[in-house]
Amino acid sequence: EERHGVTVPTIIFSAQGNETQAKLDEKLLRPIITNLLSNAVKFSPKGGTVRFDLICQESQAIFRIQDEGLGIPIEDRERLFESFYRARNANTIQGTGLGLAIVKKCVDLHQGEITVESEVGVGTTFAIALPLT
Repeated sequence: EERHGVTVPTIIFSAQGNETQAKLDEKLLRPIITNLLSNAVKFSPKGGTVRFDLICQESQAIFRIQDEGLGIPIEDRERLFESFYRARNANTIQGTGLGLAIVKKCVDLHQGEITVESEVGVGTTFAIALPLT
């Protein structure tokens, strides 16, 4: 899709599970979602697709964001959440290396868990599991 002369990926949102009331801190949740979605869009190819799934389970909410971007080399994953660290294949894409460090800190403050699956040339999926208690 093209907006203001820029081709952006299509974002597909889905929600699964029963309606659940959850007490989550908006000030912590907002940077998690905005940083992960921003990265997914930024690293996706023209005409690509970004998927954002919300899965509500009895004890946790899972936010899963998947892109069709560069993918993260396996040797970079260990340091991915360090401040100012950027994957080797991301040098040509603008960024500070702070976004994922902020995401990790916010997830930790929620007593949640973050996982990443990635394949170079295929894309990356981040899953954030936050307890609903």
